[in-house]
Amino acid sequence: MTEKTVELGQGTGPLRGVKVVEIAGIGPGPHACMILADLGADVIRVERPGGQALAGGKTMLLNRGRPSVALDLKNPEARQVVLDLVQDADVLVEGMRPGVTERLGLGPDDCHAVNPRLVYGRMTGWGQTGPLALAAGHDMNYIAITGALFGLGQDKAKPHFPANLVGDFGGGSTYLVIGILAALLEAKVSGQGQVVDAAIVDGTAHLNAMTNAFANSGGYQEERAANLLDGGVPFYDIYETSDGKHLSVGSLEPQFFDALVATLGVKDTCPGQANLDRYDEMRAVFTETFAGRTQAEWVEIFEGTDACVAGIIPISEAPHHPHLAARGTFVEKDGMTQPMPAPRFSRTEPSLTWPPPGSGEHTRAALTAWGVADVDGLLERGVAVQT
Repeated sequence: MTEKTVELGQGTGPLRGVKVVEIAGIGPGPHACMILADLGADVIRVERPGGQALAGGKTMLLNRGRPSVALDLKNPEARQVVLDLVQDADVLVEGMRPGVTERLGLGPDDCHAVNPRLVYGRMTGWGQTGPLALAAGHDMNYIAITGALFGLGQDKAKPHFPANLVGDFGGGSTYLVIGILAALLEAKVSGQGQVVDAAIVDGTAHLNAMTNAFANSGGYQEERAANLLDGGVPFYDIYETSDGKHLSVGSLEPQFFDALVATLGVKDTCPGQANLDRYDEMRAVFTETFAGRTQAEWVEIFEGTDACVAGIIPISEAPHHPHLAARGTFVEKDGMTQPMPAPRFSRTEPSLTWPPPGSGEHTRAALTAWGVADVDGLLERGVAVQT
């Protein structure tokens, strides 16, 4: 098999020319590096030989946009290879437990010794400090202690977690990227790098600021399905249609509520939006009315109105939704349906480059492109592995 070549500067987005070293992990770290690569950065993904569970594979879209290099980081020579990469990089991203990279000789002090302007991004659940810093955890654990999970879902009996969207990717990778970009801007002025401690608990708490605002105002009840945005009001809720599908109804503002009841044909029978004591009656009217037609029929009826009603569809149908199809939100590439980079830019439009690689698929080519010396020797000695 012919080994693939690697060339730097293939990205077209606004981060073109930014160089990122990724110490491979799972979940939010790879997602952050996918975002950076989508936006044009040159990212080199350093993995353990053979990869790790939940982190790789040719369909793992979180790994798209960058080549994969397999290094045995327990080998002192591999440590030096990473430091060689860091010497000419702008950013390093790692998602290990606190202290692990320090024990490997790749902690912030080690990396800043060879590159003082490096932005060192750390992605963890609990953060680098605090009583839980060294404990294991996953998305639902992190969002549990911030108060965010408590209020999720419309089931008064127990919370419902939205997969790992709120913690890993909402409070985690998104905030890591924000921190990296801010630190890069500051480094251009000061010439000094710094550590970005991105903790999912911190990001999720910050993400939930609006709920804190409601609580501070005294207008928030600490129970599910009891507030303005959690299904506590009948005009911001989910309703089933006659074919067993569902609609999202978000008619919060008075003019949107008026459009809702007018389009439903219940303007004369539905209680007014301000009649809090008749919300049960209003919900019953909506439930019965929406149950009278299919989802497709209601979507057609509400199209073009300001009632804020949209059909709830599975991920397999999302790429074919007329609005998303018109915007090109999803694309067929490398044999997979995948989301295009976001957000969009008027001049430096991002593009998709590398498909998700196998672990170590580009070891020789990527190390060579990044200027590492004696790549063949590293492969012969087992420091690096080409798959």
